[in-house]
Amino acid sequence: MPYTIKNICCLGAGYVGGPTMAMIAAKCPHIQVTVCDFNQARIDAWNSDNLPVYEPGLQEVVESARDKNLHFTTDIKPAIAAADLIFVCVGTPTKSYGIGAGRAADLRYIESAARLIAEVSEGNKIIVEKSTIPVKTATAIQSILTANSISDATFQVLSNPEFLAEGTAVADMENPDRILIGGESTPEGQGALEALVSVYANWVPRERIITTNLWSSELSKLVANAFLAQRISSINSISALCEATGADVDEVARAIGSDSRIGPKFLKSSVGFGGSCFQKDILNLVYLCESFKLPEAAAYWRSVVTMNDWQKSRFVEKIVRTLYNTVNGKRIAILGFAFKKDTNDTRESAAINIVRDLVAENAHVVIYDPQVEKETIHRDLLEVGVPQDIINFNIEIAPDPYTAVKGAHALATLTEWDEFRTLDLPRIYDLMLKPAFVFDGRAILPAAALKAHGFEAFVIGKGD
Repeated sequence: MPYTIKNICCLGAGYVGGPTMAMIAAKCPHIQVTVCDFNQARIDAWNSDNLPVYEPGLQEVVESARDKNLHFTTDIKPAIAAADLIFVCVGTPTKSYGIGAGRAADLRYIESAARLIAEVSEGNKIIVEKSTIPVKTATAIQSILTANSISDATFQVLSNPEFLAEGTAVADMENPDRILIGGESTPEGQGALEALVSVYANWVPRERIITTNLWSSELSKLVANAFLAQRISSINSISALCEATGADVDEVARAIGSDSRIGPKFLKSSVGFGGSCFQKDILNLVYLCESFKLPEAAAYWRSVVTMNDWQKSRFVEKIVRTLYNTVNGKRIAILGFAFKKDTNDTRESAAINIVRDLVAENAHVVIYDPQVEKETIHRDLLEVGVPQDIINFNIEIAPDPYTAVKGAHALATLTEWDEFRTLDLPRIYDLMLKPAFVFDGRAILPAAALKAHGFEAFVIGKGD
């Protein structure tokens, strides 16, 4: 069955839906793209000069197509009804309740989206899973659509997982390593698959568009993120050994990364991985392995998360032990709260748990991040159990790094923002209490310069 794509609707205007649809609209001026969300404030932000998602280059992409063939709205039903192709980009958080709590994906927003699509659809619709979901979710979506359709509408469900890296999302979409699309091996399924291929082919070389069956596509997203996270946990485990033996984890990473069988990517030691995908997807993979009676496989992948948690906790322990076994009442400057540079996303950021554990030791924590707002920091800390009165009393948000370090007993870098690489170290040293302790959780500060300026410096993965 041939499909012609003239109108695209996206359900969800978050970190995936907004940027992805902006790029499609910019590259496909002949297609009308409408991004929908129930959150009026979020939609208003997409229609403003202050986008809700910070990504280098995103503002320019949005402005090139907005109000031409890119639209943001809360008027969802008409957008669904008019669409030939509907991307589902809603949240799939880890369940916090009931069966599978802490591991399984919560699919209530996926189900709600499917029911809404069924309610207003007529004719032939292509439904594209863009959210990260467990294997076999397409079957559930198809059954909901079929059971709840109020007309003779037909639905083809495709899997098209996103592989964007926050901070480089625009470049990743402009020149992707691959586009993965999974569909059913029926004539209708293959027709829908080729229709989506034709959208991406407006700017992506056809050889980079990989087509598979639905289940391989759904599983590939989880496995890709699990493998990347595993590399980070692996090098972080070695960082602890390097600190104990006097080795340098960066030199070890360079040596093993030169092996073509290993490669250099994702071998940068740090305080731990974060973001919206890695931990969530690994825990989902753990749950899938458990569900299919594969306990050894589940335990293996669970250990990746365990190592990540340990890396954060041992960093806090290093700070406390170095500061004479107490940080009670001490001012600790934290540079960076986003989970990585060039994004304002804080989901699962290592900084959240580190700050939580420091204030649990009665430290006074002063945070500076160039893109993360005060309200986001407070919300994240509340969600991990820091009481509001402690946030009010022991958490301070600084407007710049130098305000943060003034009178501080210690400085810790938790996000690798480029601006931190060029800090005025003599100025910082003069502003801090002495001894001036630095804990570089991202290995971005010049270790030799720190020591030359008089700092007592600890750099992750480097021996004394």
